[in-house]
Amino acid sequence: MSYASKGKLMVSFKTIYRWLYKGRLARTTVQQLRHKGKRRKPQERRGRFLVGTTIKQRPKEIRSRETFGHWELDTVVSSRGKSKACVATFIERKTRLYTPIKMPDRTALSMEIAVGVAAAQHPLGTFQTATVDRGKEFACFHDLEAIHGVKVYFADPYSSWQRGSNENGNGLLREFFPKGKDFAEVSEDELEHALHLINNRPRKCLGWKTAHESFENEVSHLD
Repeated sequence: MSYASKGKLMVSFKTIYRWLYKGRLARTTVQQLRHKGKRRKPQERRGRFLVGTTIKQRPKEIRSRETFGHWELDTVVSSRGKSKACVATFIERKTRLYTPIKMPDRTALSMEIAVGVAAAQHPLGTFQTATVDRGKEFACFHDLEAIHGVKVYFADPYSSWQRGSNENGNGLLREFFPKGKDFAEVSEDELEHALHLINNRPRKCLGWKTAHESFENEVSHLD
């Protein structure tokens, strides 16, 4: 789908996203657009990458949810034996706005593209930090920081409670797509429907506002 902006015809981020994963854009061309033909190789050691800044160094105002623009990221996967398709999930800590984006696999490249797609949906300043686990899909953190300006904090190992909002959001998503569901078979319309219901339910922690209402209010105050 296209849309007009100041008299120019623009291609929506969803269209670009679909083209990327359907191979309609040559990978070399994509790399040139995003990295000018260069790409960092994640530092790895015994199958693991060297993480960056840990959650212990994350500012206190992020933990207390006092400020806007701080996200938790995760991946929800299809069951074993299914395809490699999965969903990158994002939740803004203050407003609890939840966003799932389909990925063809659980790789760092797919996660990097998904973050770019998520960030493109909202105004500049909406994505400031991301708190993630130590899954290898986040080995792209150098590029997330350099290209998208998102400071990445890594949670401690086996500490899902440090990303509790995201875990809760993933649980809501599983109500629509239970374990055993192959995300390759989930359409964009089905995902959008689930997203609408999740973000438009009143939340006690938000003073009975919806996550969508709270998020839009915060966006309206961005400089």
